[in-house]
Amino acid sequence: MTQITTVYDHIRHNNITTALLVVMFPCIFIGLVFLFTWAVTPMPNAINTTISVAVPTLIICAIWMVISWAFGDSMMLHTAGAYEISPTDKQNREIFRAVENTALAAGLPTPRVYIIPDESLNAFATGRTPRDASIALTHGIIKKLSPAELRGVIAHEMAHIGNRDIRLDMLIITGIGVTVYISDILWRHIIYARHPRSSDNDNQSNYGTILLMVWLAFMVFNFIISPLLRMAVSRNREYMADATGAYITRDPDSLASALHKISTDSRVESLDAIKSMSAACIAFPGSPRSFIGNIMATHPPIQQRIQRLKSMTIPTT
Repeated sequence: MTQITTVYDHIRHNNITTALLVVMFPCIFIGLVFLFTWAVTPMPNAINTTISVAVPTLIICAIWMVISWAFGDSMMLHTAGAYEISPTDKQNREIFRAVENTALAAGLPTPRVYIIPDESLNAFATGRTPRDASIALTHGIIKKLSPAELRGVIAHEMAHIGNRDIRLDMLIITGIGVTVYISDILWRHIIYARHPRSSDNDNQSNYGTILLMVWLAFMVFNFIISPLLRMAVSRNREYMADATGAYITRDPDSLASALHKISTDSRVESLDAIKSMSAACIAFPGSPRSFIGNIMATHPPIQQRIQRLKSMTIPTT
């Protein structure tokens, strides 16, 4: 296996892996629906059922994604209780300037800057495109990191903006949310099918069996496949943001040091119960996880991220 040593290697490797994982989402969903229905009905019926399930699901996902696209960033900032700062704010002028300089180094527009009133150490970026992006930093991360470490964190978030990671995560969250909602509707139809009112009980029973298999396909996708794929996508994007952030600042050691400090207290109370937002933060913002929680976590272990950063060499040209 080829060893990954430079920032460019990390970015290229993670881009390829992420693209493959994202393509797998709809492919696996369609495959599961087909296989589960084919188990109880002939192939032509299974194909027709798969089409009749997949097409409406994808349409509903598309509609909900448009809604999330329009309001997702403001909802995230509101949930975190973040407030915006400006370059005219004397108390936070240096923070805004650090974001502005890092954006310039990254070749991106300066995002809006928000502060989360929490003494923990965490941060996240949000926005539909780099032109309307925002970065939110906790009080704690501003106070407890050195200027170089804070620049590393800001560069990490600028990398998420430049790589369109927030948009990617928003689409994945939306897609999973829609399939969970549809599976709930299917379950209600299954309960109805178990008490047929029609005189044609055999047809009704066959319909109920097919519906049950479709529901089982949704459940496997929602609670086994999706968490695994989302975990893989998110972990790769975190590694990529670390690598890109190190390239922006030319200082991987400072980001590694920042991650070490963040690992001691990354819990943000306002985000503790909002699992859907955890992938957007630089570190998991909830309470300490169980063993299973660590396995399924959207973030790779911080020690592994630190080791990767310390092993990187930054090209001079």
